[in-house]
Amino acid sequence: MKEIYMAKKGALTGLLLFGIFFGAGNLIFPPSLGALSGEHFLPAIAGFVFSGVGIAVLTLIIGTLNPKGYIYEISTKIAPWFATLYLSVLYLSIGPFFAIPRTATTAYEVGISPLLSDANKGLGLIVFTVLYFAAAYLISLNPSKILDRIGRILTPVFAILIVILVVLGAFKYGGTSPQAASAAYQASAFGTGFLEGYNTLDALASVAFSVIAVQTLKQLGFSSKKEYISTIWVVGIVVALAFSALYIGLGFLGNHFPVPAEAMKGGTPGVYILSQATQEIFGSTAQLFLAAMVTVTCFTTTVGLIVSTAEFFNERFPQISYKVYATAFTLIGFAIANLGLDAIIKYSIPVLVILYPITIAIVMIVIVNKFVALSKPGMQLTIAVVTAIAIASVLGSSFKVEFLANLVNALPFAKASLPWLVPAVVGILLSLVLPNKQESDVFEME
Repeated sequence: MKEIYMAKKGALTGLLLFGIFFGAGNLIFPPSLGALSGEHFLPAIAGFVFSGVGIAVLTLIIGTLNPKGYIYEISTKIAPWFATLYLSVLYLSIGPFFAIPRTATTAYEVGISPLLSDANKGLGLIVFTVLYFAAAYLISLNPSKILDRIGRILTPVFAILIVILVVLGAFKYGGTSPQAASAAYQASAFGTGFLEGYNTLDALASVAFSVIAVQTLKQLGFSSKKEYISTIWVVGIVVALAFSALYIGLGFLGNHFPVPAEAMKGGTPGVYILSQATQEIFGSTAQLFLAAMVTVTCFTTTVGLIVSTAEFFNERFPQISYKVYATAFTLIGFAIANLGLDAIIKYSIPVLVILYPITIAIVMIVIVNKFVALSKPGMQLTIAVVTAIAIASVLGSSFKVEFLANLVNALPFAKASLPWLVPAVVGILLSLVLPNKQESDVFEME
């Protein structure tokens, strides 16, 4: 009976966190991958799930095992200044610069845009984002439990509706042959899918949301450390299974849904696939329901991100008030949202290519340090090397610095988009023998 009760608590918490994580990127990128990967869908979706689910869930689990959070881990293992810099960039990424405007533009593109004529879509985006961000700002100034409860209820309901869409879509379009894969997926399906998983932002969000997970788990009450840790693993399994099933289903829909050439040009045909598939399966009136659901779901995420980002910066830099931070982040999100979804995705990629390897390397260090003592200079060296490779990768690929691109491509697993992996492992191995070793803090139940 105790095991059943423990599993129930883990499952409930897992579903809650699934609702918190579920946002714009989780919705649009899997069908886009399905359409663009063509006949290489299986290795592409494997790479996507590995980075978008596996790394995100592992990051969440490791974060919940330390109630002091990642800021403490990074400060003690690397340096306090690095923790502040890294987390500031991370929060800005999952906040006003990428995720917040993306939720608004996704709500508009999926829900509202299909209801408007082409001539009115530009003005429609401006009007929609003005109303959207005004409402989000007013609520963020005094966030209440009712918003959180709405998000917890509506997001899982919306996810269930997506599952229904995927199942019906599989029966309707499953026999349709995939379109030809794009050049990127033909060159490296797994690696391209792996990088696409970055776009969900979930691994970065896991660093921030692990604090929420700890608070949620504490409210449930645990009789022992063993029960708490076992429940964390149940949470991880539930979140991983839910997201994996959703991603594979949406990817399969995109892989078989007929997409015209003009809808493929922007590189994110997921918006087109979701909107058109909904209308073809459920009828034209279903677009109104889809518009309401996706707008509310994205809206609760927007408010949550404004609040959490403003709270983080107010805590780290208290000279400026929470209200000023909330105002600034809302205005930035509004301005960037009006650039359009494709533009937001395009300029966010270089930052994600830098942040993700650093995040994964930090998680690797924290995991290893829980079992053995590691040298602080060794851990610092590991993060420095991974950061340098990540920056070189962006300069080489995005800014066409040829000699850096050649250096990065010469590293092991570069074709799989993991050029930093072997150097990170070597750095951790060196940390086993270098001086000034640190033991990991022992987790104790409060």
